[in-house]
Amino acid sequence: MDSHLLQINMYVNNTTCHVDIMQGVAYSPLLLLGFLLNSAALYAFIAKRDSWTDTHIYMLNLAAADLALILFLPFRIYDAFHCLSKTYFCTFLISTHYINMYASIMTSAAISVHRCVAVRFPLQDRARRKKKAAALAVCLTIWVVVVAICVLFHESNTPQNLWTCYERCKNKRLPLEFLLTLVFLGFFTPLLIIVFCSSYTICTLLKTDDNSVEKKNIIGIVRANMIVFIVCYTPIHTALVLTYYDQPPPGWQFNITTTHKFLLLSEWIATTNCCLDSISYYFLLKLFSRDRGV
Repeated sequence: MDSHLLQINMYVNNTTCHVDIMQGVAYSPLLLLGFLLNSAALYAFIAKRDSWTDTHIYMLNLAAADLALILFLPFRIYDAFHCLSKTYFCTFLISTHYINMYASIMTSAAISVHRCVAVRFPLQDRARRKKKAAALAVCLTIWVVVVAICVLFHESNTPQNLWTCYERCKNKRLPLEFLLTLVFLGFFTPLLIIVFCSSYTICTLLKTDDNSVEKKNIIGIVRANMIVFIVCYTPIHTALVLTYYDQPPPGWQFNITTTHKFLLLSEWIATTNCCLDSISYYFLLKLFSRDRGV
């Protein structure tokens, strides 16, 4: 009873502290692994900057988005063990997390389109290898779009709407237009692009007479990229929709609902993509560079 009253008092005084050791333990290995892998990927790209193509630019943008997300994980881990105060710094942390996540999602879609075009029009693609301006423009557009959306809806995650530094109050829903933007523009559209382009790339490669190990590896990695994208990002957007329609029970501020647990788990699953990207796309880049000269 005393702990319950203490929790009530902390909430009333806007200093809610919900220690979640499991989150801290779960995110710690992602921080270490993600930092090492994405740092290595960035180093590999930068080391070959004299021979960059548009493919390298897309890959560099993806690695940068993933690494930026990883670099802010220490705050989430600290919050899980000690609780950060609910300030506008929390709004910044939440915004930064989602900006980098959706920049990664959209860059993955751009890479899928680029890869599909390279397979469909290999000669034309070679003729444009030195034209990196388009790739730079696409990457810049991605960042402008995700930052603009975040700024437009920044009030959704201001301190008065937060239960803890990283969690919204369960009785305060995301604005419907913000939810629709995240689900359809941020996820569903890139999902359709990735599924279509990956499927087309695989089918095109399967029709060739080449039975080399490189071709089989490319097909395997393209298929794996598509599956990983679906597995990593479908749960969190499903959870966002479920959370919007989930009605908080009495005493919502002190009870964790099943939907809320699913949201926390899905956020962790989405974050694991930062580690997987740096592995799969790096090897795919090497294979494409050797086999098709892109």
